[in-house]
Amino acid sequence: MPEQINHVLCPVNLRHAVQSSRAYDMALHEARGFGAALTVVTVAPEMERNLNIYDSRRYWGEKLAEFVAANPPGAVPLTQAVLIGAAHRQIVRYAEENGIDLIVMEAANPRIRDYLLGTTASHVVTHSACAVFVVR
Repeated sequence: MPEQINHVLCPVNLRHAVQSSRAYDMALHEARGFGAALTVVTVAPEMERNLNIYDSRRYWGEKLAEFVAANPPGAVPLTQAVLIGAAHRQIVRYAEENGIDLIVMEAANPRIRDYLLGTTASHVVTHSACAVFVVR
């Protein structure tokens, strides 16, 4: 773990917001403890399964804003972003491009509890250059 954490990234799967709130709560805790900034992201697919979603970035941006409003960060400086593409790749890319020191994320999709780590978390742990805190 780096000596100083300045920027924490918390990817949130809004389709499983209840589970993601555990990682978000831990990310807030870590950001407060280190006096770090927090960025909360969600990743939208390149092609939406729901054909009623015409503008993914706008739609998921509004959902992410609702999530943050329902879970206020208090005094922690917070930014939000919607990424487009494969979640596992976009999280690692965003962390590298934005100087992230710590990623705090959920272990797995709640439907695959039999696995130790989900494929997204496993990829991020394996490919990320920064520390990764996986919340079960």
